[in-house]
Amino acid sequence: MAKPNKKGPTRTVDVFCRECKTLLYKYRKGGKGTLVKCFKERIVTDYTDRVCHCPHCQQLFAREVMIRGVGAYKIIGGKVFIK
Repeated sequence: MAKPNKKGPTRTVDVFCRECKTLLYKYRKGGKGTLVKCFKERIVTDYTDRVCHCPHCQQLFAREVMIRGVGAYKIIGGKVFIK
């Protein structure tokens, strides 16, 4: 399978924790759908202290996985929202 495009889309979205509304990432997202996974190379700014945990409420919002040979975070449904 093909790897995701390294440059990726130019549109950035803000990813927030659903529990406490804390900003987690600025992410270059492509397409119109919901956020299912975040490729590590497309994260513009990471505001988390620990990997996949909210810095404010310490809630786990994603899991580290390999997708198409590239590191990514698989988002747990209902834990985050984007703007």
